[in-house]
Amino acid sequence: MIKLAIYGKGGIGKSTVACNISAALAAKGLRVMQIGCDPKADSTSLLRGGERIPTVLQITREKGSALTLEDVVFEGTNGVKCVEAGGPVPGLGCAGRGIINALETLEKKGAFEICKPDIVIYDVLGDVVCGGFSMPMRKGYADKVFVVTSGEKMSVYAAANICMAIDNFKGRGYASLGGIILNRRGVEDELAAAQTLAADFGSTVIADIDRCTEIPAAEKAGKTVAEVCPDSEARRQLDAAAQAVLDSFGGVR
Repeated sequence: MIKLAIYGKGGIGKSTVACNISAALAAKGLRVMQIGCDPKADSTSLLRGGERIPTVLQITREKGSALTLEDVVFEGTNGVKCVEAGGPVPGLGCAGRGIINALETLEKKGAFEICKPDIVIYDVLGDVVCGGFSMPMRKGYADKVFVVTSGEKMSVYAAANICMAIDNFKGRGYASLGGIILNRRGVEDELAAAQTLAADFGSTVIADIDRCTEIPAAEKAGKTVAEVCPDSEARRQLDAAAQAVLDSFGGVR
């Protein structure tokens, strides 16, 4: 089973990238599970026609130990299994602790043994890399982390912080940096900025996604790019990103 995490600054398009990668891998016949680790709980919405699903934390508050996988695992585009960790009641509790509790609940309920995914993708907010937000990097969760960034200064800054966190976990058996995914915003020298970031951490830019009209159009429709614009260059680039992620593992294990 391949386990990976996709991190990025809020608003940089990491969930859009994650959903399109999940759908593209599932279209290859692979069993994919995407787990949203963002308190906004909208990671999987593009795989569900724009619909949000009940979160693990929400159902835990309602049902406690009576929670079942059927309560929190939903099928999305191309059969992708969709899960949202969720967050605490606003003003009460810690979002990071909530992610930890949600992931531990999924383990206790045997989510991976029952669903038997070939690939698990954790979609994680990367504005902070502490507590529960670093959970998917830890031993037993993701094996590799892919960081989504544009060439914008604050995006590169956030991406560098994520890469530093990964670097600091070296030697503990935690996830390694799988590569940088450039999601362009039309600023000057974007590729060079992403390549410099990658080189600083001994990595590479594994995917380059142009700024375009097709991705926002698909987001507005609540769907993946392949569903809305199947013959577009954006679809080709996102499919190439999915293949690059898969290739970095040497195929499905």
